[in-house]
Amino acid sequence: MSHVTPTVDTEPATEEISMLETVHQHLERAVSALDLSPDTVEQLRHPSKTVEVSIPVRRDSGEVEVFTGCRVQHFEIRGPFKGGLRYHPDVSTEESTALAMLMTWKCAVMDLPFGGAKGGVVVDPQTLSEDERERLTRRFAEELRDFVGPTKDIPAPDLGTDDQTMAWFMDAYSMQQGETIPGVVTGKPTVIGGSHGREAAPGRSVAVVARETLDYYDLPVEETTVAIQGYGSVGANAARRLDEWGANVVAVSDVTGGIYDPTGLDTSDVPSHDENPRGVSEYDAPQRISNEELLTLDVDLLIPAAVGDVLTADNADDVRAEIVVEGANGPTTPAADEIFEKRNVPVIPDVLANAGGVTVSYFEWLQDINRRQWSPDEVQSELDSEMVDAWNTVRATVAERDVRWRTAAYIVALSRINESLTARGLWP
Repeated sequence: MSHVTPTVDTEPATEEISMLETVHQHLERAVSALDLSPDTVEQLRHPSKTVEVSIPVRRDSGEVEVFTGCRVQHFEIRGPFKGGLRYHPDVSTEESTALAMLMTWKCAVMDLPFGGAKGGVVVDPQTLSEDERERLTRRFAEELRDFVGPTKDIPAPDLGTDDQTMAWFMDAYSMQQGETIPGVVTGKPTVIGGSHGREAAPGRSVAVVARETLDYYDLPVEETTVAIQGYGSVGANAARRLDEWGANVVAVSDVTGGIYDPTGLDTSDVPSHDENPRGVSEYDAPQRISNEELLTLDVDLLIPAAVGDVLTADNADDVRAEIVVEGANGPTTPAADEIFEKRNVPVIPDVLANAGGVTVSYFEWLQDINRRQWSPDEVQSELDSEMVDAWNTVRATVAERDVRWRTAAYIVALSRINESLTARGLWP
């Protein structure tokens, strides 16, 4: 292979950087490779709108508790805003801004007619009963009613939310509008306008992009060893797809820890975190490993699919994988990116690799508009085709401009956004 990892003498300091700073740094690096005006760059650095709301909810005990919610909308120049709603104690406008920006780039990389959005409620969903979650969701939908809609902003499931959350949100919005409007959200149950294949889509796209990348670097899938940090919806679906194609998935982990079998795991037998929260930690495997240890295993392909900022200046030199494909949002810090570039380790970015979720959300939006549901085969075929097309576009940019994969993906995204902005102009 052309990217055999050399020894690099680096002594990184302990790194502390926010996700928003990470996104800004990645943006600045890509901008330096493009002829964008400072005015355009300044617009890209800021969200179009940030909404913060108070959400009073009557708990089952009879008391009223007020939760804080937010929605950040970033750059609608190519179409309505699109992005997840999460229920998590760490939800903030700063993190949501970073994730909304990533969604803008992701939609543009996939050439989808959306801008980016993100938001949620500051709450641990595990502390809520089912009835409390429903009341919270319905009131949140009411608070956001003026800011969302199928031609304005289309939320989707994220951390701590699911298809049922989207069903409640859609119903609350529809009741206030006086008509059923399934296109206000995606990720709904299929019986009320959801799409087949939506939940598995991000993991499937990670697997497709990984397969194409392995082929590009002359690594047959059947001879590839894989480690996946984060065995939830994204990680498990990617693992099982790669396993079906003949890859040897030797390690997986979730928040409870990891397992390692150098001869290969049967990923169809290992329960995902969603299927059983303790499925990985209780699985009978030859060796237990930590999440940190998994990142440094001697494998061909590493997929960080859990949380952001896990590959940093502190551990990038210890990563022995030949290729990194990002399944999570923002798992690699800019300092780690620099180290991987010096070591000639390709990093395929999140804005390309895990874009299957928003792509199938786009399919769902189209199905809702046309009131026609696609079959599972249609969804999978269209998703695979869109992912390969996007990967080929980024690959061509890597070759033409001699840049790293992340920079190439950003160049593709920013070029499309800039073309749209130039065509529309600045009003007034």
